[in-house]
Amino acid sequence: MSKELFITTDLQREWMDTLSKLEYQIRSSAEETDRLAEFPKANIRSLVESGYTTLALPKKYGGGGITITDMILMQETIASYDGATGLSIGWHQGVVGDLYANELWEKNNLERFAKEILNGALVNRAASEAQTGSPTRGGRPQTTAVKKDGHWVINGQKNFTSMSPVLTHSLVSAWVEEREGIGFFLVAQSSAGVSIKETWNMVGMRGTESHDLVLDNVIVSEEDFVEFSKGKRGDKMNGWLLHIPACYLGIAQAARDYAVKFAVEYSPNSIQGTISELPNVQSHIGHIDLELMKARHFLYSVAAAYDDKERRTLMNQELGAAKHIVTNAAIRIVDQAMRIVGAKSLELSNPLQRYYRDVRAGLHNPPMDDMVITKLANAAVEGMKK
Repeated sequence: MSKELFITTDLQREWMDTLSKLEYQIRSSAEETDRLAEFPKANIRSLVESGYTTLALPKKYGGGGITITDMILMQETIASYDGATGLSIGWHQGVVGDLYANELWEKNNLERFAKEILNGALVNRAASEAQTGSPTRGGRPQTTAVKKDGHWVINGQKNFTSMSPVLTHSLVSAWVEEREGIGFFLVAQSSAGVSIKETWNMVGMRGTESHDLVLDNVIVSEEDFVEFSKGKRGDKMNGWLLHIPACYLGIAQAARDYAVKFAVEYSPNSIQGTISELPNVQSHIGHIDLELMKARHFLYSVAAAYDDKERRTLMNQELGAAKHIVTNAAIRIVDQAMRIVGAKSLELSNPLQRYYRDVRAGLHNPPMDDMVITKLANAAVEGMKK
């Protein structure tokens, strides 16, 4: 089963055609990107030049005004070419989509930053820290913002800053003592005191170069103090985070396609025909396609519900469930694909071993599996009490 079933608009078809023209470039660079743990700058540059990074801006700000469904379709496609490219650009799309769809900033700030995005700006949130773990768990940032002489001075260090080599801006979370809450500050990468500490040395998603962002007495204007909250970010419903499961679904599709092609072509001299005719191999293929079908239908159904403002009000834990279901399905799919291919799947020249490492990273993107299950249980119990 492929995502073709879910292409329903001219805009989606147009962008599927546009992205297909970048397939060779992105797919052919994936092995080197992973081996060298080097950010795919050329891929991101091509996506910026195509106008892709402006799509999540509403039309009134000069963007494409895409829906969540549009986004996951495109993100799944890019990730099927290369997971690191897909996840990296997905953070930008998700941040921009959330900012503008929910109008998280004052109008003048939204208009000002929209111009930056239309001119090629790339942004991600910098919220994770070694001391706090995932920001969705509600830990207090160790990064601080102190008011001084009419501006803010920020000090701290953020980890897991995906796309760090090409970001033009970061949305930095910091503890604001005088307000006893968490503020987000729009920080230009070119600001004095901003630097990248190259700490990213992982087995999966190596090409995202999610290094640490260091802020040493960085001066930020009052205008760039753009968000403030006393609550947990993880409590807010944000459909734009569905770019995360879309990425891992794309990787799973790539693993499936490789394994089925291998099965159709591989014919050892111990059997007649190819291994695709063997019952155990057919069992693996059947289970892979069943997992893909379940995961894709669930993800696209949740996205469609979120895109419908009336249905969105009825949603509860579906967003977290979608991430949980798709990511774990992707892990199982890659595992089954490797069983089909056998020991060759462990060769460093074989993409399956990269898919295997990349999909594991999904377990550590928000929300975490344990939080999803706990929230589902709490929602069920509270619902029964009403």
